[in-house]
Amino acid sequence: MHPAPVPLLVAFLALTSGLPAQRIVRGPYLQLGTPDSVVVRWRTDVPTESVVRVGADPARLDRAVQPKGKTTEHIVHIGGLQPATRYHYAVGHAAGPLAEGAGTIVTSPPHGTRRPIRTWVVGDAGTAGSKGYEGQQAAVRDAYLRFTGERHTDVFLQLGDNAYNTGTDAEHQVAVFDVYRDILRRTVTWPTLGNHDAGSATSVTQSGVYFDIFTLPTRAQAGGLMSGTEAYYSFDYGNIHFVCLDSHDSDRSPDGAMLTWLRHDLAATKQDWIIAYFHHPPYTKGSHDSNVERTLVEMRENALPILEAGGVDLCLTGHSHSYERSFLIDRHYGKQDSFTAAMKVNGGDGRPDGTGPYRKATLGRGVHEGAVYIVAGSSGKITGKTEKTAARGFLDHPAMFLSLYRLGSLVLDVDGNRLDAAFLTEQGERLDHFTILKGK
Repeated sequence: MHPAPVPLLVAFLALTSGLPAQRIVRGPYLQLGTPDSVVVRWRTDVPTESVVRVGADPARLDRAVQPKGKTTEHIVHIGGLQPATRYHYAVGHAAGPLAEGAGTIVTSPPHGTRRPIRTWVVGDAGTAGSKGYEGQQAAVRDAYLRFTGERHTDVFLQLGDNAYNTGTDAEHQVAVFDVYRDILRRTVTWPTLGNHDAGSATSVTQSGVYFDIFTLPTRAQAGGLMSGTEAYYSFDYGNIHFVCLDSHDSDRSPDGAMLTWLRHDLAATKQDWIIAYFHHPPYTKGSHDSNVERTLVEMRENALPILEAGGVDLCLTGHSHSYERSFLIDRHYGKQDSFTAAMKVNGGDGRPDGTGPYRKATLGRGVHEGAVYIVAGSSGKITGKTEKTAARGFLDHPAMFLSLYRLGSLVLDVDGNRLDAAFLTEQGERLDHFTILKGK
């Protein structure tokens, strides 16, 4: 039996009437969203029961989910929800909700549904608390919040280096859970591992801070094929298939476990769109050089042929602290001097108000019809200059239509057969935009 409904007034009174001394020190935050479920996580300063109260009416949270035991690290799976539906929730213990523990859940639509979907993308954002970068991450966040206004963010992607310098729990607290507190309590975040995050985590054993603080799909709970690991995974949201790869710590060889899984995962999807994301960019001439750095070279040589044969539309990365956006391209797997005009499926700007949108013939998994590659690694800092130095480039990769040393984040809007992308600076300027249209 479910407990009686808990009006918010009663919950507030309960907070002041002798409940165990306890406070939330992290969260709540949403994980592993599906059309009928979500995971709610939070951390408390003392062990207690884990209770999430849920309801369609914020004043009447008439369902409670309570796993057994007491803990400070609360992980509660909420099932039996309706797709594309808004719920309200409050976290707490057996006696009642806790202050600062309320949020909303908007379940994803049934897989394959064509409806407007907004995705927010940040890369190398985790600089909060780092000397010399004070306020930059928050400014990028605030610019996005002004831009999106009342519109709900459906998907939140983090492209790695989510917490500098070595991905400790304390660094994640400052750079992820504090900075994005209000977003995380209402939108599921789907991260990938960066090299700085890996300073406190290991993919092979799925151990360390990154794997402790995020709940990610290992058994295809949110769509796609089972990967068996939180290091790389896929999920579906509406008519989009998202693929997260681990470019830092997992085997990047063509016949290794990750890329073998990738082939099968892409072959199985029926979604209209495929968006891949990982940390190390296959093309960049920013604060890193894709010509010579082994991890970047291996992702280009080994992963890109599989992604393009599998129908990828958009590939998102960070690592270089810049914004770089390619033309619609295909089959470039060598160094930058091997890039030719023939590798441009469309050499225009991709803008409806310019040379026109990029067009792909197949609404679905079209093989080698071209993809756009984006480096969005400037959501927390810029560490490049226009002059050439030992570690910083000219931003002159020939695959790129546009390259900028500017702080910002990426906004993706998918609606049916149309994808619109925009690079939004920390001042709210839209310095790049393009559109992909699929199907005849």
